[in-house]
Amino acid sequence: MTVLVMLALAGLVVMILTAVVIGVTDSAQRGAWRRIADERRRSWERRQRQLHGDRFHVDAWGDEDTD
Repeated sequence: MTVLVMLALAGLVVMILTAVVIGVTDSAQRGAWRRIADERRRSWERRQRQLHGDRFHVDAWGDEDTD
């Protein structure tokens, strides 16, 4: 019975440590991911202007919400 409780506690500790490591890693790389997303968005907008001209300008993502 003691072995089963210790095994469950060890599993819980491993899950908590994994969550902490993932959280720290994610927060450390957040800036890089934001820069990549910003570069991709600028590239997409540049392609859209080349394809369609400047007539399709969108100020906000929620422009379709016309409730």
